[in-house]
Amino acid sequence: MKIVIDKDSGFCFGVINAIKTAEEYLSQHSHLYCLGDIVHNNEEVKRLSDNGLEVVTNEQFAKLHDTTVLIRAHGEPPETYQLAPKNNITLIDATCPVVLHLQQNIKKDYEKSLNQRQILIFGKKGHAEVTGLLGQTQRNGIVISSEDDLQNIDYQKPATIYSQTTQSLEDYFHLIEIIRKRYQEAGHPEFFEYHDTICRLVANRANHIQHFAGQYDMIIFVSGEKSSNGLYLFDICKKSNPKSFFISHIEQLKQIDFSKVENIGICGATSTPMWLMENMQKAVKQLINNEI
Repeated sequence: MKIVIDKDSGFCFGVINAIKTAEEYLSQHSHLYCLGDIVHNNEEVKRLSDNGLEVVTNEQFAKLHDTTVLIRAHGEPPETYQLAPKNNITLIDATCPVVLHLQQNIKKDYEKSLNQRQILIFGKKGHAEVTGLLGQTQRNGIVISSEDDLQNIDYQKPATIYSQTTQSLEDYFHLIEIIRKRYQEAGHPEFFEYHDTICRLVANRANHIQHFAGQYDMIIFVSGEKSSNGLYLFDICKKSNPKSFFISHIEQLKQIDFSKVENIGICGATSTPMWLMENMQKAVKQLINNEI
């Protein structure tokens, strides 16, 4: 029996930086607030919570005073930065550089357009990164999560579309083609612009994980249930290898039949810690040995 962990799975550099920043602060202090889950993985959140990291919601953040708060890799809208000095809150900003650059470009585009151009944001409604991006437009942007949302675009008015950094390249360019066609049908093809803002370090995981999944009899895909990237990559795993299982907790492994399997691949999302995949590997070995 061979059980192999995909060494290219796990945290992207933005998440690595945010967690490292939190750990460095907590090595010198007993407590640190974090605005939202530092990563969409309950196991990693619990590990950091045990070390003093306390997650707060935006509503709770607004009531804090005289303290320090970490901004995670997903980024935050401008109002978070405006509120902090009023409540004497010190912000430790761990926004991913790719996300920060995108925020700046959207803000610049929005302010330059004087509301004459629609700012479209392709992403998951309510996702932390999308909330931060939408904030750059004073919440006047239009979030596009599916083709159904395209009806919210005024095709008689110019528009520019950007994407959440972790979205599917294929889905993004599919939507771009549909929007482009609708502007052509409306007689204004020149009104539409798009920017490719998907992080390639994340996007390239899709091709890699598709290849990885096809090499094994079974795939254990480790991810938090709230991870958009996890759901996206698991779907790719499943298409490449129908015998793929989405696992968030070790206990779920007990539901899997490991008989008649000669090799198993373990991989995960950009929000999955390597230590958790290693623990899954050990647990699978123990289950198989007990069965034998």
